[in-house]
Amino acid sequence: MSFNVDAVFQIAGIGIIVAMMHTVLKQMGKEDYAQWVTLIGFIVVLFMVATMVEDLFQTIKNVFLFKS
Repeated sequence: MSFNVDAVFQIAGIGIIVAMMHTVLKQMGKEDYAQWVTLIGFIVVLFMVATMVEDLFQTIKNVFLFKS
């Protein structure tokens, strides 16, 4: 497993887009939608990180020969 720098840029891009959408929605008086956008963005990034952590643990298992 090689570390993919693209994933870091994807997470940063999602963060920037979510922050912009949150700001615009909050300025329009749609605080509820702004919070939902932030929550959904957080969940998307959380799943991306969980996938990367799973790959890391799988690589660690393979390195130490704990293959299942």
